[in-house]
Amino acid sequence: MVTGANGFVGRRMCPALLAQGHVVRRGLRAAPAASASLAPGEQAVVVGDIGPETDWRAALDGVERVLHLAGRAHVMRDTAADPAEAFHRVNTLGTQRLMQAAGEAGVRRLVFVSTIHVNGQTSGEQPFREADAPHPVGPYAQSKWEAEQIVRDAGARHGLETVVVRPPLVYGPGVKGNFLRLLSWVARGVPLPLAALAGRRSLVALDNLVDLLACCLSHPAAAGELFLAADGEDLTTPELIRRIAACMGQSPRLFPFPPAGLALAARLAGATGAWQRLSQPLQVSAAHNRARLQRREPLSVDEGLLQTVCWFQAHRAAETDGGAS
Repeated sequence: MVTGANGFVGRRMCPALLAQGHVVRRGLRAAPAASASLAPGEQAVVVGDIGPETDWRAALDGVERVLHLAGRAHVMRDTAADPAEAFHRVNTLGTQRLMQAAGEAGVRRLVFVSTIHVNGQTSGEQPFREADAPHPVGPYAQSKWEAEQIVRDAGARHGLETVVVRPPLVYGPGVKGNFLRLLSWVARGVPLPLAALAGRRSLVALDNLVDLLACCLSHPAAAGELFLAADGEDLTTPELIRRIAACMGQSPRLFPFPPAGLALAARLAGATGAWQRLSQPLQVSAAHNRARLQRREPLSVDEGLLQTVCWFQAHRAAETDGGAS
Protein backbone atom coordinates (compact mmCIF):
# COMPACT_ATOMS: atom_id res chain seq x y z
CA MET A 1 0.00 0.00 0.00
CA VAL A 2 1.33 3.41 -1.02
CA THR A 3 0.11 6.47 0.87
CA GLY A 4 0.22 9.75 -1.03
CA ALA A 5 -0.10 7.74 -4.24
CA ASN A 6 -1.32 10.75 -6.23
CA GLY A 7 1.62 12.92 -5.19
CA PHE A 8 4.81 13.75 -7.08
CA VAL A 9 6.67 10.62 -5.96
CA GLY A 10 3.62 8.38 -5.64
CA ARG A 11 2.55 8.82 -9.26
CA ARG A 12 5.94 7.49 -10.36
CA MET A 13 6.23 4.90 -7.61
CA CYS A 14 3.06 2.92 -8.23
CA PRO A 15 3.79 2.05 -11.90
CA ALA A 16 7.34 1.06 -10.93
CA LEU A 17 6.05 -1.36 -8.29
CA LEU A 18 3.48 -2.78 -10.71
CA ALA A 19 6.26 -3.35 -13.25
CA GLN A 20 8.10 -5.39 -10.61
CA GLY A 21 5.09 -7.67 -10.24
CA HIS A 22 3.60 -6.26 -7.04
CA VAL A 23 -0.10 -5.82 -6.41
CA VAL A 24 -0.35 -2.14 -5.46
CA ARG A 25 -3.03 -0.47 -3.38
CA ARG A 26 -3.17 3.29 -3.69
CA GLY A 27 -4.05 5.08 -0.47
CA LEU A 28 -5.84 8.24 -1.60
CA ARG A 29 -7.01 11.35 0.19
CA ALA A 30 -10.03 11.75 -2.11
CA ALA A 31 -11.89 9.57 -4.58
CA PRO A 32 -10.25 9.51 -8.03
CA ALA A 33 -11.97 11.21 -10.95
CA ALA A 34 -14.48 9.11 -12.85
CA SER A 35 -12.12 9.13 -15.84
CA ALA A 36 -9.21 7.74 -13.81
CA SER A 37 -8.47 4.10 -14.53
CA LEU A 38 -6.50 1.57 -12.53
CA ALA A 39 -3.85 -0.58 -14.12
CA PRO A 40 -4.04 -4.38 -13.84
CA GLY A 41 -2.89 -5.35 -10.36
CA GLU A 42 -3.76 -1.94 -8.95
CA GLN A 43 -6.36 -1.06 -6.30
CA ALA A 44 -7.47 2.21 -4.74
CA VAL A 45 -8.80 2.97 -1.25
CA VAL A 46 -9.85 6.43 -0.05
CA VAL A 47 -8.49 7.14 3.44
CA GLY A 48 -9.33 10.86 3.65
CA ASP A 49 -7.16 13.45 5.36
CA ILE A 50 -4.05 12.21 7.15
CA GLY A 51 -4.12 12.77 10.88
CA PRO A 52 -4.72 11.18 14.28
CA GLU A 53 -8.25 10.05 13.34
CA THR A 54 -7.53 8.48 9.93
CA ASP A 55 -9.17 5.07 9.52
CA TRP A 56 -6.60 2.85 7.81
CA ARG A 57 -8.35 -0.49 8.26
CA ALA A 58 -9.66 -0.94 4.72
CA ALA A 59 -6.43 0.34 3.19
CA LEU A 60 -4.28 -2.06 5.23
CA ASP A 61 -6.44 -5.16 5.01
CA GLY A 62 -4.26 -7.95 3.64
CA VAL A 63 -1.30 -5.62 3.02
CA GLU A 64 2.24 -6.92 3.58
CA ARG A 65 4.29 -3.76 2.93
CA VAL A 66 3.56 -0.04 3.24
CA LEU A 67 5.32 2.94 1.67
CA HIS A 68 4.37 6.08 3.60
CA LEU A 69 4.78 9.05 1.28
CA ALA A 70 1.79 11.13 2.37
CA GLY A 71 2.44 14.16 4.51
CA ARG A 72 2.25 17.90 4.77
CA ALA A 73 5.07 19.36 2.70
CA HIS A 74 7.11 22.46 3.41
CA VAL A 75 5.87 25.45 1.38
CA MET A 76 7.29 28.93 0.90
CA ARG A 77 4.24 30.92 1.99
CA ASP A 78 2.26 28.79 4.40
CA THR A 79 -1.35 29.95 4.80
CA ALA A 80 -2.19 27.72 7.77
CA ALA A 81 -3.21 29.59 10.92
CA ASP A 82 -0.67 27.53 12.88
CA PRO A 83 1.82 25.84 10.51
CA ALA A 84 3.66 24.08 13.35
CA GLU A 85 0.44 22.49 14.60
CA ALA A 86 -0.54 21.51 11.05
CA PHE A 87 2.82 19.82 10.44
CA HIS A 88 2.58 18.01 13.77
CA ARG A 89 -0.97 16.83 13.16
CA VAL A 90 -0.31 15.40 9.69
CA ASN A 91 3.33 14.34 9.73
CA THR A 92 3.73 13.25 13.34
CA LEU A 93 0.31 12.25 14.66
CA GLY A 94 -0.77 10.97 11.25
CA THR A 95 2.26 8.69 11.12
CA GLN A 96 1.61 7.55 14.68
CA ARG A 97 -1.92 6.56 13.71
CA LEU A 98 -0.68 4.67 10.65
CA MET A 99 1.94 2.78 12.67
CA GLN A 100 -0.67 1.70 15.20
CA ALA A 101 -2.99 0.52 12.43
CA ALA A 102 -0.16 -1.23 10.57
CA GLY A 103 0.84 -3.12 13.69
CA GLU A 104 -2.75 -4.22 14.32
CA ALA A 105 -3.15 -5.28 10.67
CA GLY A 106 -0.05 -7.47 10.71
CA VAL A 107 1.90 -5.44 8.16
CA ARG A 108 5.38 -6.90 7.70
CA ARG A 109 7.39 -3.80 6.67
CA LEU A 110 6.84 -0.04 6.52
CA VAL A 111 9.09 2.41 4.67
CA PHE A 112 8.82 6.00 5.89
CA VAL A 113 9.97 8.86 3.68
CA SER A 114 11.32 11.68 5.83
CA THR A 115 13.54 14.62 4.80
CA ILE A 116 17.26 15.38 4.77
CA HIS A 117 16.43 18.47 6.82
CA VAL A 118 16.23 16.20 9.87
CA ASN A 119 20.04 16.25 9.58
CA GLY A 120 20.06 20.04 9.34
CA GLN A 121 19.69 22.94 6.93
CA THR A 122 23.33 23.07 5.88
CA SER A 123 25.99 20.38 5.89
CA GLY A 124 29.09 22.52 6.28
CA GLU A 125 32.38 21.07 5.01
CA GLN A 126 31.44 17.39 5.34
CA PRO A 127 28.43 15.71 3.71
CA PHE A 128 25.58 14.50 5.87
CA ARG A 129 25.69 10.84 6.86
CA GLU A 130 23.31 8.51 8.66
CA ALA A 131 25.42 8.55 11.84
CA ASP A 132 25.20 12.34 12.24
CA ALA A 133 23.26 13.68 15.21
CA PRO A 134 19.86 15.00 14.07
CA HIS A 135 19.54 18.78 13.94
CA PRO A 136 16.06 19.54 12.60
CA VAL A 137 15.36 23.25 12.15
CA GLY A 138 11.80 24.49 11.81
CA PRO A 139 8.41 22.84 12.34
CA TYR A 140 8.48 20.76 9.13
CA ALA A 141 11.81 19.06 9.87
CA GLN A 142 10.89 18.71 13.54
CA SER A 143 7.60 16.99 12.67
CA LYS A 144 9.44 14.52 10.44
CA TRP A 145 12.08 13.80 13.10
CA GLU A 146 9.37 13.10 15.67
CA ALA A 147 7.65 10.83 13.14
CA GLU A 148 10.89 8.93 12.55
CA GLN A 149 11.15 8.16 16.25
CA ILE A 150 7.53 7.00 16.33
CA VAL A 151 8.18 4.72 13.36
CA ARG A 152 11.16 3.07 15.03
CA ASP A 153 9.51 2.71 18.45
CA ALA A 154 6.21 1.41 17.10
CA GLY A 155 7.99 -0.96 14.74
CA ALA A 156 9.90 -2.50 17.63
CA ARG A 157 6.74 -2.72 19.73
CA HIS A 158 4.69 -4.44 17.01
CA GLY A 159 7.46 -6.57 15.51
CA LEU A 160 7.17 -4.61 12.27
CA GLU A 161 10.22 -4.05 10.05
CA THR A 162 10.83 -0.35 9.41
CA VAL A 163 13.02 1.63 7.04
CA VAL A 164 13.51 5.42 7.08
CA VAL A 165 14.68 7.34 3.99
CA ARG A 166 15.78 10.99 4.04
CA PRO A 167 15.90 12.52 0.55
CA PRO A 168 17.13 16.01 -0.35
CA LEU A 169 15.34 18.02 -3.05
CA VAL A 170 13.68 15.65 -5.53
CA TYR A 171 13.44 16.68 -9.18
CA GLY A 172 11.96 14.96 -12.20
CA PRO A 173 8.90 14.91 -14.47
CA GLY A 174 6.02 16.60 -12.67
CA VAL A 175 8.22 18.65 -10.33
CA LYS A 176 6.69 21.77 -8.79
CA GLY A 177 7.78 24.61 -6.55
CA ASN A 178 11.14 26.32 -6.77
CA PHE A 179 12.66 23.81 -9.20
CA LEU A 180 9.83 24.32 -11.68
CA ARG A 181 10.25 28.07 -11.26
CA LEU A 182 13.98 27.72 -12.02
CA LEU A 183 13.22 25.72 -15.18
CA SER A 184 10.88 28.47 -16.31
CA TRP A 185 13.43 31.22 -15.65
CA VAL A 186 16.14 29.42 -17.59
CA ALA A 187 13.78 28.62 -20.47
CA ARG A 188 12.75 32.28 -20.78
CA GLY A 189 16.33 33.52 -20.57
CA VAL A 190 15.78 35.49 -17.37
CA PRO A 191 19.10 37.02 -16.20
CA LEU A 192 19.98 35.45 -12.84
CA PRO A 193 22.40 37.14 -10.39
CA LEU A 194 23.64 33.83 -9.01
CA ALA A 195 27.01 33.29 -10.72
CA ALA A 196 28.99 33.84 -7.50
CA LEU A 197 27.22 31.20 -5.39
CA ALA A 198 29.63 28.42 -4.45
CA GLY A 199 27.72 26.18 -2.03
CA ARG A 200 27.35 22.63 -3.35
CA ARG A 201 24.05 20.83 -2.88
CA SER A 202 22.88 17.27 -3.35
CA LEU A 203 19.75 16.47 -5.31
CA VAL A 204 18.02 13.20 -6.11
CA ALA A 205 16.30 12.43 -9.40
CA LEU A 206 12.76 11.11 -9.07
CA ASP A 207 13.60 7.78 -10.71
CA ASN A 208 16.66 7.37 -8.47
CA LEU A 209 14.50 7.86 -5.39
CA VAL A 210 11.85 5.47 -6.74
CA ASP A 211 14.53 2.84 -7.29
CA LEU A 212 15.83 3.25 -3.73
CA LEU A 213 12.35 3.06 -2.21
CA ALA A 214 11.54 -0.08 -4.19
CA CYS A 215 14.72 -1.66 -2.80
CA CYS A 216 13.76 -0.59 0.72
CA LEU A 217 10.39 -2.29 0.41
CA SER A 218 11.81 -5.67 -0.55
CA HIS A 219 15.54 -6.01 0.22
CA PRO A 220 16.17 -8.13 3.34
CA ALA A 221 19.14 -5.94 4.35
CA ALA A 222 17.00 -2.78 4.45
CA ALA A 223 15.09 -3.78 7.59
CA GLY A 224 15.77 -1.46 10.51
CA GLU A 225 17.91 0.91 8.46
CA LEU A 226 18.12 4.66 7.97
CA PHE A 227 19.21 5.66 4.47
CA LEU A 228 20.13 9.03 2.99
CA ALA A 229 19.42 9.52 -0.72
CA ALA A 230 21.36 11.47 -3.36
CA ASP A 231 22.35 11.28 -7.02
CA GLY A 232 26.06 11.14 -6.24
CA GLU A 233 27.16 14.39 -7.90
CA ASP A 234 26.75 17.66 -6.02
CA LEU A 235 26.28 20.93 -7.90
CA THR A 236 26.52 24.61 -7.09
CA THR A 237 23.51 26.67 -8.12
CA PRO A 238 25.38 28.16 -11.14
CA GLU A 239 26.42 24.66 -12.23
CA LEU A 240 22.83 23.46 -11.96
CA ILE A 241 21.61 26.36 -14.07
CA ARG A 242 24.28 25.70 -16.70
CA ARG A 243 23.34 22.00 -16.86
CA ILE A 244 19.65 22.86 -17.25
CA ALA A 245 20.43 25.40 -19.97
CA ALA A 246 22.56 22.83 -21.81
CA CYS A 247 19.65 20.38 -21.75
CA MET A 248 17.49 23.12 -23.27
CA GLY A 249 20.07 23.84 -25.96
CA GLN A 250 20.69 27.41 -24.89
CA SER A 251 23.20 29.53 -23.02
CA PRO A 252 22.56 30.41 -19.37
CA ARG A 253 22.16 34.07 -18.47
CA LEU A 254 24.16 34.27 -15.26
CA PHE A 255 25.91 37.28 -13.80
CA PRO A 256 27.67 37.80 -10.46
CA PHE A 257 26.17 39.85 -7.66
CA PRO A 258 27.56 40.16 -4.13
CA PRO A 259 26.03 37.36 -2.01
CA ALA A 260 25.60 39.76 0.91
CA GLY A 261 23.36 41.93 -1.26
CA LEU A 262 21.30 38.93 -2.34
CA ALA A 263 20.97 37.80 1.28
CA LEU A 264 19.70 41.25 2.28
CA ALA A 265 17.21 41.32 -0.58
CA ALA A 266 15.96 37.86 0.38
CA ARG A 267 15.55 38.90 4.00
CA LEU A 268 13.57 42.00 3.03
CA ALA A 269 11.36 39.87 0.78
CA GLY A 270 10.76 37.30 3.52
CA ALA A 271 12.59 34.65 1.50
CA THR A 272 15.53 33.86 3.77
CA GLY A 273 14.77 30.14 3.60
CA ALA A 274 14.84 30.15 -0.20
CA TRP A 275 18.12 32.06 -0.15
CA GLN A 276 19.69 29.51 2.17
CA ARG A 277 18.59 26.69 -0.11
CA LEU A 278 20.28 28.43 -3.03
CA SER A 279 23.49 29.51 -1.37
CA GLN A 280 24.43 27.22 1.51
CA PRO A 281 26.04 23.79 1.08
CA LEU A 282 23.84 20.78 1.65
CA GLN A 283 25.80 17.72 0.62
CA VAL A 284 24.63 14.19 1.27
CA SER A 285 26.53 10.92 1.24
CA ALA A 286 24.46 8.03 -0.11
CA ALA A 287 27.34 5.57 0.28
CA HIS A 288 25.56 3.59 3.00
CA ASN A 289 22.48 2.73 0.95
CA ARG A 290 24.64 1.78 -2.04
CA ALA A 291 26.80 -0.56 0.01
CA ARG A 292 24.05 -2.04 2.16
CA LEU A 293 21.61 -2.64 -0.69
CA GLN A 294 24.29 -3.32 -3.34
CA ARG A 295 22.76 -0.82 -5.73
CA ARG A 296 23.64 2.15 -7.91
CA GLU A 297 21.44 5.03 -9.01
CA PRO A 298 19.88 4.29 -12.43
CA LEU A 299 20.32 7.89 -13.62
CA SER A 300 23.23 10.31 -13.57
CA VAL A 301 22.53 13.95 -12.72
CA ASP A 302 22.70 14.89 -16.41
CA GLU A 303 20.28 12.10 -17.35
CA GLY A 304 17.89 13.14 -14.61
CA LEU A 305 18.02 16.78 -15.65
CA LEU A 306 17.50 15.92 -19.33
CA GLN A 307 14.49 13.79 -18.43
CA THR A 308 13.08 16.68 -16.38
CA VAL A 309 13.71 19.26 -19.10
CA CYS A 310 12.07 17.05 -21.75
CA TRP A 311 8.99 16.77 -19.53
CA PHE A 312 9.00 20.53 -18.89
CA GLN A 313 9.22 21.38 -22.58
CA ALA A 314 6.46 18.92 -23.50
CA HIS A 315 4.31 20.20 -20.63
CA ARG A 316 4.82 23.83 -21.67
CA ALA A 317 4.06 22.99 -25.33
CA ALA A 318 0.86 21.24 -24.29
CA GLU A 319 -0.20 24.25 -22.21
CA THR A 320 0.52 26.56 -25.15
CA ASP A 321 -1.48 24.37 -27.54
CA GLY A 322 -4.32 24.12 -25.06
CA GLY A 323 -4.51 27.89 -24.73
CA ALA A 324 -4.51 28.54 -28.48
CA SER A 325 -7.77 29.65 -30.07
